[in-house]
Amino acid sequence: MLLTAEPCPLMEGLSDQALIQVAQYFSALAEPTRLRILNCLRDREHNVGELAEHCVCSQANVSRHLSTLAKHGLVAREGRGTSVYYRIADPSIYALCDLVCGNVARQLETQAAVLTGRNSTS
Repeated sequence: MLLTAEPCPLMEGLSDQALIQVAQYFSALAEPTRLRILNCLRDREHNVGELAEHCVCSQANVSRHLSTLAKHGLVAREGRGTSVYYRIADPSIYALCDLVCGNVARQLETQAAVLTGRNSTS
């Protein structure tokens, strides 16, 4: 799927304050651990300990990242007894992530093909 550089009508009418919020939303995604957390939450909810284990991070580190994700409305939390479980609050995040990941994968394939072509002609 090719993406064109057509103007985004939704973006054109945004105020400076709204654009700042959009930039902050994207900044919440600009950290590999947060992307790992979102990927872990794709199928089901998890508590901090489970996420720390999946992401090979400390619970304190995962909690800090979850706080950022929650602040931007990407995850929701629910306390159950002594545990807190996190789930995706905005499932549309996966459409965005899949779009970006697909684009990055295509770029890497193109780069690999170029490098392979250079190496085979040497």
